[in-house]
Amino acid sequence: MGQAPHMVNDGEGEALWFFGTLLLLKATGEQTGGQFCLCEQRGRRGMATPLHRQPADNETFVVLDGELRFFLGDGPPVVAGPGATVHVPAGAPHAFTVTSEVARWLDLTTPNHEEFFRAAGEPAANRVLPPDAPPDMAKVGAAAARFGVEILGPPPGLAA
Repeated sequence: MGQAPHMVNDGEGEALWFFGTLLLLKATGEQTGGQFCLCEQRGRRGMATPLHRQPADNETFVVLDGELRFFLGDGPPVVAGPGATVHVPAGAPHAFTVTSEVARWLDLTTPNHEEFFRAAGEPAANRVLPPDAPPDMAKVGAAAARFGVEILGPPPGLAA
């Protein structure tokens, strides 16, 4: 009956290298009865997502350490530092980049988006940031098509 309570310590959780980050799954869709996925991500300066949207998946980000610059819809970029929360409703175009030396944040999203992370990423060889290399956009594109992520364009604002 129902899901069992569980605890994941700092640095624990299934580890993926996803789009230039170390992604740790803290509460999976399976563990939450399909309600949500909570992951922690760590990235270095310059890590940036393409402009994208997920028509069916909300995302809420909470910055724990460092600083992220978010591009949300047509609005000006916003800077999110420690303690900031950024909610992106399903369907809203968004992107973000790490602007501090390193950053650490939580991402609360859907089990579907969790599966996108797994399909686009790879199991982390170690619990450290991945090698500094461009993402495999063919793999990301295939995962995006499969899990309903629409890539709208390159990372915005990197020249800014």
